[in-house]
Formats: sequence, C-alpha cells, structure tokens
Amino acid sequence: MTTTMLTDDQLALVEATLDFTQDHLTPHAVQWDQDKHFPLDVLRKAAGIGLGGIYVREESGGSGLGRADGVLIFETLASGCPSIAGFLSIHNMVAWMIDRYGDAAQRERWLPRLCAMEDLGSYCLTEPGAGSDAAALRARAVRDGDGYLLTGVKQFISGAGASQVYVVMARTSDDGPRGVSAFLVDKDDPGLSFGPNEKKMGWSAQPTRQVVLDGVRVPADRLLGREGDGFRIAMNGLNGGRLGIAACSLGGARAALDGSLVHLADREAFGARLLDAQALQFRLADMATELAAARALVHQAAQALDRGDRQAPQLCAMAKRFATDTGYSVADRALQLHGGYGYLTEYGIEKIVRDLRVHQILEGTNEIMRVIVARGLTETLR
Repeated sequence: MTTTMLTDDQLALVEATLDFTQDHLTPHAVQWDQDKHFPLDVLRKAAGIGLGGIYVREESGGSGLGRADGVLIFETLASGCPSIAGFLSIHNMVAWMIDRYGDAAQRERWLPRLCAMEDLGSYCLTEPGAGSDAAALRARAVRDGDGYLLTGVKQFISGAGASQVYVVMARTSDDGPRGVSAFLVDKDDPGLSFGPNEKKMGWSAQPTRQVVLDGVRVPADRLLGREGDGFRIAMNGLNGGRLGIAACSLGGARAALDGSLVHLADREAFGARLLDAQALQFRLADMATELAAARALVHQAAQALDRGDRQAPQLCAMAKRFATDTGYSVADRALQLHGGYGYLTEYGIEKIVRDLRVHQILEGTNEIMRVIVARGLTETLR
C-alpha cells in the first residue's frame, strides 16, 4: 500500500491496524478457515482499538472516522484474513445505519454494545427469491397495535446466529421500493430462528445462515427511520459496504502478491531464481499496477462519499466492481505463480482465492454494479 498521500493520523491508523492484523489475524487465518471457526474473542479485541464502530460518532461510543479512513483499515485487515475483515465491514455498516438513521434512544440503546462488539450486527436484505432485485423483497411487517409483526426469510446473512442485532428490511406496503421499512430485531425476540450454517467455497471463518422471522413481534420503537425509508437506508448503507468489500479485495490480493514475491525469490529453475525471469517480472508488474489503479479508484470513491458528492453511489459501484474483479484476478495469478505450492492449504494462497471470489457477488453483484454505473451515465438522456 502506498502511504505517500496519507495524513499523519491515517499513517498512525494503518500502523495500529497492521500491528493488530499481524498479531491476531495472520497467524491464525488458515486454521480458522480449516476449522470453520468464528473468532469472537479476536473481534472483541478489534473493538478495543476502535474497529467496532469505525463510522459511529464518538458520543455513541464509536471512532468517528470517515470512509477514506475505513478503506485503509479494511485493506490492512484483509491482508491477514479477508473473511474476518469482510465480517467487520458488515458489522460496521450495521452500526453506521443505526447511528445515521436511528433516533437518540435507539443510538443509546444499541450502539455502545455494538461498538464494543459485545454484540455483533448483521444486515438482512437478501431473500431466497430477492437477491439482485432487492426491491422485490417479500418479508412483511404488519402493524399490530403498538408494534409490528415480521414474517419472512432472509438468505446469505453473514454472522447470523452469532450476531445479537439484525437490521431487517421488510415490506410495510406494496408500493415497490417505497414500501420497504427497516427494523431492529434482537436475537432473543420470540419467533426469530436461523437455518443451518451454509457450506461455502470461502469465507469459512464466519457463519452464513438464513434468518427466519416467524411472526416476530417488535415494538414500534424498533422502526429505523420512518415507514417507507427502508430501501433508501439499505442502499445508502450499501454504498459504504461496497467500499469495505472493495478494500478487503485489495488487502487479500496484496497479501497474495507479496507472497508471490517471496516465493519466486526463494525458488530456482534452470539455474536461476524465478524472480529474475523477465516474463515473471512482467506478470508481477501487471498485478501491482492493476492493484494500484483499483486502490486509487476505491480511495476516490471513499472521498466522494465522505463529502456527500452526488456521484458517490456511481463511484462506489465502479470501485466495488473494479477492485473485486481485480483482487480476485491478482490472487488467482498469484496462485499460478506459486505452481503446485499455491494449491496447498499451508501457503494460504488458495484460501485468499476462495475468500475473494465471493466479493464479486455480495453487496450487490458486479453485474448490478454495471447497471448502477450505466444508469448514472444515461439518466440525463431520459
């Protein structure tokens, strides 16, 4: 990661995050993946250095940082373990949504424990029949006296079962996207249950399960924002979430590239170091160049989101699409440069490849990112 354009505060932030990553993530990442272990103790240690509420205002227990700071944090964390970094990105998206759209009582109730990661947060938008077409969701919230009854199923929910707090998007009317509302659901609410842990290609160090809402009754003060605000809240949350996942792709790919440099320096063929072969040097140069270009776009999008630029959603979509495609491609080429060793678990490269593959799908597939960008390009011509 280039640090020439960072402020002193950002340099200190990267250094502290890197120390945490090298001490608590990198040494254990392969074993967590193999054991399918979700390290709750390590997540709470991350909260101890302010990573449980990165974007949450300080008076609510957060760190009060911006998206330009967040992408630095998540790239660094993902250099140790993309799976854990990815969950931290989602948890922080949930905390930000409550801080940004919650009232004072909701912030006071939910945020201190989320920022301390005594409670974890999960984001519940996707459904078995509503993935890319998020506005078609079917989970319903029906007004019932002084509360709501929530019924439906959410699919592919990171942290489900381990998380205490769920931001759930449910339909309060049939008025398309304007009929969706956001609710805060507690793990202990009667009627809430979870499907079995999904068997996945990657991201094995965090659970992914269905969230099943069978007449879950929540009081009216669990409504986040107003009725009908849910889709807007969800999409605004995803702008930041996409940057987090983009940065995680950069970090994982950078670790794979660094590993390739070490491996090629240590290996010889035909009487010379592999690292001295010009053909391989050119491949490394392309990988480094593509990562630098992706990083520049991610940082541009983060700065646009921080300043409220109206082009920020398009830039976030561009950054997510480009960085996740690039990250996966670089990691895949790093595996090839390792030869047969790249296919072995102990080297950690195949884990990075598996972890980064899902980044092209979650927080909106990269096909949907193209739709968002194209819509921004063509809207003035309609």
